[in-house]
Amino acid sequence: MAAWPDFYPCTCIAVDAQAYGRHNDRRQSGIQHDLPRLLDRAATGAGLDRERWQIQRKGDEQLAVRPVDGQEPRLVDDYVRHLAAGLREYNAQRVPEARMRLRAVIHQGLVELADNGFAGTAVVATARMLSARPLYDALAAHPEADLVLLLSDDVFRSTVMGGHTTLVPEDFTRVTVREKRYEAPAWLLVPTLGAPVTASRGPGSAGTGRPAGDTAAARPGPASAAGADDAGTGAGAGTGAGPNHEYRADRIAVTNITGPVNARGAVFGFGSADG
Repeated sequence: MAAWPDFYPCTCIAVDAQAYGRHNDRRQSGIQHDLPRLLDRAATGAGLDRERWQIQRKGDEQLAVRPVDGQEPRLVDDYVRHLAAGLREYNAQRVPEARMRLRAVIHQGLVELADNGFAGTAVVATARMLSARPLYDALAAHPEADLVLLLSDDVFRSTVMGGHTTLVPEDFTRVTVREKRYEAPAWLLVPTLGAPVTASRGPGSAGTGRPAGDTAAARPGPASAAGADDAGTGAGAGTGAGPNHEYRADRIAVTNITGPVNARGAVFGFGSADG
């Protein structure tokens, strides 16, 4: 796991299973068994390594924290898309009463690894967003949805508004989170309703996530925050020394298929835009 001293810019990813307390003991145990596996599988599909994240587990809820390293568009885009697909597959094999439906939040800010978890107003804000009424209302309004997502305004503007994802601003609804003393705008997505684009909408490189002129050496941080966490961030990526694994949202085509597909006689090709 990545570790860091003092407060450090981090991304907070929180999820919570809906109506957990209404289930019996065995179903609650099953949710606790299946939830982390669904999250792990989604991260693997997105090219992310959750073993390098700091994770606080709480039964039907998880809060994961990872240093900001330029892979935030991959979290908002690929991770959420793989999680929605994984939930859809998982729930298709279960009776309606046994479905797992998740509320999810992505926020960012300064976080410290404290003695009994995480410290920082960013963590508090993430918890408030996860309990926000708009998430509950979205699940109630869209019973077919397995997942609803809330992005903080900062995350939305730096990833979606910045053009670094296959999602576009029109996929989201602006809401206001009012929870205890916390009040802030946020952006709601119901993945079954949002339509990730498959065509290019202009250049969309995630880059390094650092301001111009900033370098990894300019600010000490976690040893594994750069180059060790996720696919495509290793030395030589994008330098011509090997395959270019730079994350480019404008080169991603998304095809969602539900149910069996008869592909006899078909030919599938996978390649790189760079050859």
